[in-house]
Amino acid sequence: METDQWGRRIRAFRKLKGYTQESLAKELSISVSVLGEVERGSRIPKEDFLENVADVLNVPLHDLMPDEGDERSE
Repeated sequence: METDQWGRRIRAFRKLKGYTQESLAKELSISVSVLGEVERGSRIPKEDFLENVADVLNVPLHDLMPDEGDERSE
């Protein structure tokens, strides 16, 4: 569950900051497929990846962290 919450938050901030998956993946020097897997929750993001995302999106790392009470299903 927590994995897809990371992904949802990354996707939300990506869109809020005006990035496409392609442009963010390029900034992070990763493939679009890796970013897509993280956003869908099928890949667990590592700490250094999360730090890079927060840096590129110019948001504090804790803003990307899932809310503990965020257990909604889609």
